[in-house]
Amino acid sequence: MNTPTGIRASFNPLIRPYLVVTIGLTIAATIIGLPLAVIWFLGVGQWWSAHYFEKLECHLGDRALRYRKGILVQVEKTIPLENIQDVTFIEGPILRRFNLSKLKFETAGHSSGQANDMQLVGIIDAHEFRNQILEARDQVKRQALQPHQPALAHNDLQTAQLDALKKIDERLSEIAELLRKRN
Repeated sequence: MNTPTGIRASFNPLIRPYLVVTIGLTIAATIIGLPLAVIWFLGVGQWWSAHYFEKLECHLGDRALRYRKGILVQVEKTIPLENIQDVTFIEGPILRRFNLSKLKFETAGHSSGQANDMQLVGIIDAHEFRNQILEARDQVKRQALQPHQPALAHNDLQTAQLDALKKIDERLSEIAELLRKRN
């Protein structure tokens, strides 16, 4: 969905069962977690994933990408577009089963562990959203390389101010003449 200040990503509702299954299998992977996995699959997982889905938000603005998620602990990350080095499109067998994909961001100025911390799972039409992010990043970088328009030179500024004052004086003279004729 496009907004006046950017593009808002939509998330695939199939992210809910994906989260239930992947988190449930992770919990069940240990002997100790088996009772918790049963509770998770019997309802807690569906409740959690529905609320998690409602809180998901991603917005591509003119200068940054903002991502928000979380239920109890809300996380909001903002990445300046000029810091984005690459956006990787990932689609593994489990993601494909749920018709989902993942976008993973590599950013400048972070260690390799932090660079992979920003991941978006479940964006509808993730390929197109990835292309829009990269296009917006390239546009920001092009704008940064363009030489800025120099401010008016001091003499040009004085000339512009003098012209404006002359026009004001002419208009005031016209008003004064109209007032004299009226009296």
